[in-house]
Amino acid sequence: MSTTTSNFGGLARRLIQEGLVNQEQMQTALTESQQQQLGLIPYLVENKIAAANSIAITVSKEFSDPLFDISTLNPESIPKDLVDEKIVRKFNALPIYKRGQRLFVAMSDPSRIDAIDAIAFNSRLSVETIVVEEDKLKQRIDSVFADSMDNFSNFSEGDLSVDIDEQPDLDADTNDGVEEAPVVKFVNKMLVDAIRMGASDLHFEPYEKTYRVRFRIDGVMQKMASPPVQLASKIAARLKVMSQMDISERRIPQDGRIKLKLSKNKAIDFRVNSLPTLFGEKIVLRILDPSSAMLGIDALGYDPDQKEMFLEALHKPQGMLLITGPTGSGKTVSLYTGLNILNTTESNISTAEDPVEINLEGINQVNVNPKVGLTFAQALKSFLRQDPDIVMVGEIRDLETAEIAVKAAQTGHMVLSTLHTNSAPETLTRLHNMGVASFNIATSVNLVIAQRLARRLCKNCKKPTTPPRQSLLEVGFTEADLDNSDNVIYEPVGCSECRNGYKGRVGIYEVMKITPDISRIIMENGNAIDIKDAALKNGFRDLRRSGILKVLQGLTSVQEMLRVTSE
Repeated sequence: MSTTTSNFGGLARRLIQEGLVNQEQMQTALTESQQQQLGLIPYLVENKIAAANSIAITVSKEFSDPLFDISTLNPESIPKDLVDEKIVRKFNALPIYKRGQRLFVAMSDPSRIDAIDAIAFNSRLSVETIVVEEDKLKQRIDSVFADSMDNFSNFSEGDLSVDIDEQPDLDADTNDGVEEAPVVKFVNKMLVDAIRMGASDLHFEPYEKTYRVRFRIDGVMQKMASPPVQLASKIAARLKVMSQMDISERRIPQDGRIKLKLSKNKAIDFRVNSLPTLFGEKIVLRILDPSSAMLGIDALGYDPDQKEMFLEALHKPQGMLLITGPTGSGKTVSLYTGLNILNTTESNISTAEDPVEINLEGINQVNVNPKVGLTFAQALKSFLRQDPDIVMVGEIRDLETAEIAVKAAQTGHMVLSTLHTNSAPETLTRLHNMGVASFNIATSVNLVIAQRLARRLCKNCKKPTTPPRQSLLEVGFTEADLDNSDNVIYEPVGCSECRNGYKGRVGIYEVMKITPDISRIIMENGNAIDIKDAALKNGFRDLRRSGILKVLQGLTSVQEMLRVTSE
């Protein structure tokens, strides 16, 4: 055994000895899996460094635990009620059999003593481990907990309960017993349909002679229902009762929140806003999905070099990381993903948000409230007296907030925030236009990310296409792109598995690291064009180029790329 190999722990050393990974790969895997709060084996499998089957065989030998093919196990026979689903998913460990006071648990990594202890404590049983393949284990966990937030195929509005204090008298014009039950049923159905279809927003819109309900699915509005216009006030009243708004107030906008209990252990939140319009109140609901904060950076769609820059900036001890893009471009999910990576017991993290969308355990989240003087700037000032390591500001809207954020970044804190600009270079000039001194921008900002969300082509029905070569060249494709036989361009078709040929979304990013050259341009009050030119010399890809790469990877279409990016 070499001296270098002996520096690794038991399992890592055994994997190297078996030839599944080399020492350099293992060192990288140990470092990055810890940074991403991902176990060693999940990291090796997800990054295709070693095959799940080969790892499982080696793990079984190392720990002298039996090896089992979990894909042969009937999901209905699994005692899923013995251990909380959160623990199962957190540790990727699934109870599969109970005999007396012993609970047999399928794991890909039996060295996780913390997982064994948590399951033993939660189940009050003695735990014995069985080794299974990492990829098959994940699939089996998803099938066992098929009634979770990500699967609503068997869920109906009749299963739904609302976490509110019901008010018996809604309103004079909504207290009709004949109409009330259908309205309640219709609203519940719309909420359930939105969750099942993966919508991000629901719009209930009254007009003079019609009423319309639309969902935003994969970033695009789609009409879903047209109930009788006579029910407009009743639908609005029902939604306001559910979100605990004042149903007697129809003259001003109101904000509320709905918590839907999908099952004993499952709930999902909606952020609700009412707006008085010419023909009644328009109600918009935003679905707040906690699982989006736990996606992990690999699910966001960063290219490898962009991911590396993002993680490097996150783990710097101080400085500012800015994310920019229009509403609905996924900035919040990117911020929450970054916070989730940084969320350890060693870090004190505080956030100021308007409003807090997703509750993250272990992070101190503050709802700003300008009406009582709790602005982003006031929250930031308070954070700096609370011994923070990492601070997240929902949005930098004014000079005061910007200056305090810059000061925090310069005095040993990591600051994450968002701005509304069209590109990464424009973000720096936007700060300058706000009034932030050029020196402060150059010395505080580490990384700027601009992003968009494009609809993802359906894997089942997308088909190859050959658009006119000249047209592709005009929108940014290069001769090398088109001459490479490995590059295939696809177009949407449409099937029973998708909507109009698209299913889900994929992120398109431009990630700009602040280099010494860019810092010098900022100090000289250069404009966004100067900054972009300097960035391009260091390998920077703008949104259009990043979008083209997503097209060449077969993830989205040319039409969709053009819709969400601009040159």
